[in-house]
Amino acid sequence: MSFRTQPAPVARPNRCQLFGPGSRPAIFEKMAGSAADVINIDLEDSVAPSDKDSARKNVIQAIGDVDWGKKTLSVRINGLDTPFWYRDVVDLLEQASDRLDLIMIPKVGCAADVYAVDALVTAIEAAKGRTKRLGFEVIIESAAGIAHVEEIAASSPRLQAMSLGAADFAASMGMATTGIGGTQANYYMLHEGGKYWSDPWHWAQANIVAACRTHGVLPVDGPFGDFSDDEGFRAQALRSATLGMVGKWAIHPKQVTLANEVFTPTEAAVTEAREILKAMEEAKARGEGATTYKGKLIDIASIKQAEVIVRQSEMIAE
Repeated sequence: MSFRTQPAPVARPNRCQLFGPGSRPAIFEKMAGSAADVINIDLEDSVAPSDKDSARKNVIQAIGDVDWGKKTLSVRINGLDTPFWYRDVVDLLEQASDRLDLIMIPKVGCAADVYAVDALVTAIEAAKGRTKRLGFEVIIESAAGIAHVEEIAASSPRLQAMSLGAADFAASMGMATTGIGGTQANYYMLHEGGKYWSDPWHWAQANIVAACRTHGVLPVDGPFGDFSDDEGFRAQALRSATLGMVGKWAIHPKQVTLANEVFTPTEAAVTEAREILKAMEEAKARGEGATTYKGKLIDIASIKQAEVIVRQSEMIAE
């Protein structure tokens, strides 16, 4: 272990983030009643420029009026390259209730982007006497974002989560695809006379996970565009979970169940993790640093892996 240990991220469930446009207030109650851990009301891509002002008013009203239960409530503001973002921040902080937990900053390309929003939020909180400190989440959606991913992860103590936005990321990188997540038809290798499809998002996801884990931020996988393809969504979610991501976006209500299924440890996994911890406790009592479990070597690293699963299970249960 490095002399500088990894800080722990915020302890809250983040298996699924359900998105809905701020221009459709009729769906807010349904979003609040869903099984998603995080609700993201959008003021950015899903809202037409002519609807920005009315959508912002809808969201401010709903933050205080809708019963969001124990869910984490987040609003995605507009990008810093637009004339809308400052008004999003000012109106949310000056007019919305303290029920708001996070704002999501899209298309972050460098730490200075987060600093700019942080400075504005900090000033408004002080001016308005807001006692609840607002958290941030960001989306990596560009070549600049992935190139500066570690400095972004370290950019603000407000930062709680980071997601990969596949569509804008692909456009920024010049990738030859119109797909949003998942495997791509032309991204394959030949294997024993047949085609083998690999994952074009793997390297970006791994970079995000490493940066997030280094700086105590939750790494989250972004959208899967084809909401008619349950198995494709599940496959990408499983790959993301295996890499260390804690959850995934849902752009359709049916994807909430799929994300929760993948990112909730199974009863068998939790039982095995507890058994590993017990086996290591017994080994420790015998003065041993390692032992065997079901024919496999387990050691101090195994304890850390098992503890992650047990903590996640307990947090979801709470």
